[in-house]
Order: sequence, then C-alpha cells, then structure tokens
Amino acid sequence: MISVFLAARANIFTWPTGIANALFFLVIFYQIHLYSDMFLQVYFCGMGVYGWFSWKNKAEHRQSSIRSLSGTNRLRLAGFIAAVTLVVGTLIAQIHLLLPQVFAAPASFPYVDTFIAISSILATILLARRIFETWVLWIIVDITSIGLYSIKGVKLIALEFVIFLALAVLGILSWRRLWKKNGLATAS
Repeated sequence: MISVFLAARANIFTWPTGIANALFFLVIFYQIHLYSDMFLQVYFCGMGVYGWFSWKNKAEHRQSSIRSLSGTNRLRLAGFIAAVTLVVGTLIAQIHLLLPQVFAAPASFPYVDTFIAISSILATILLARRIFETWVLWIIVDITSIGLYSIKGVKLIALEFVIFLALAVLGILSWRRLWKKNGLATAS
C-alpha cells in the first residue's frame, strides 16, 4: 500500500518500497504454493529496478497522451492471455514433478494463478505505455485475485486486492476524464 500511495504522488521511493513488497510476497506465495504469483514477484522486482533508474533520469519520466487499443488488438490481447495461461499453467501444474527439490507440493490453482500473473505482467506493460485498457485488465486481475486469495485463506492479501480494485476503478475514471479533456489516440 505504501508503494501505491507514493506512486500517486510520483515519488521515486515508490520503487524501493515496491521491491521490498515484492520480496515479502514472493516468500508468502512460495509458502502457500501459488508459484505463478511467486514468479510474478520476481518480475515486479525487476520492474522496480527499471522504474527506479528510469525515474532518476528525468528525460525518461515524461508525460505522454493516453491511448487505446483497437478492437482487433483487444481480441489479440485476450487470445494471447488465454494461450499463454494455458501453456504456462500446464507447466506450473507440473512444476512439483519437474523440480521436486524446490517445489515439494503441487501448485494451488495453477491456471487461475497463472492467469493472474500473465495478466498482471501485461497490465504493467500497458500502464507503462499509458494504454487505457490497463485499468480494465487490472480490474479483472483484482477481482480474480480477491477470489483466489479468499479461497486460499490469505484474507489480508484479499483485502489488499479490494483496495487495489478501488484504486483501479479510480484509475479508469481519472483516465476517462483525461481522455475527454485531451482526446484518446489508438495504440498500434
């Protein structure tokens, strides 16, 4: 939550707090056998390092206009998410057999967990490119995460995703206002 609070204020300490948060969740997700979410935290650590260095360089931290995907690209995105979820989910479902010394127990909900991870990666990329559909994807991720973490019994993390869901709704409303004010271009 601290990282999201700092991000709203464009504070560079967003990035180190985000890295610390990702390392904390990496351990939790390993313990509750949500391996795709565990690997996602590694990605978030990498993006945290990238963001930290990018924000240090003011030339890279510039504002650009909000864009939207074409209908065709929305369908491609949905198809890509489905295909990658199926392939990676199948791998995650078998990871305890492939690496039993590291993953002693089978993954919990490997396909749902993988969907969350893949969608989060793509939502982060869309956010970095200021593409409007990032918020739709984050809302889907947040709703799915609330359900998964509730079922797994990690209620505090489920509550965190309720807050993320509220922030995503605020994000979509805020970007819609900017869209109406500045116009919305189509992303390639």
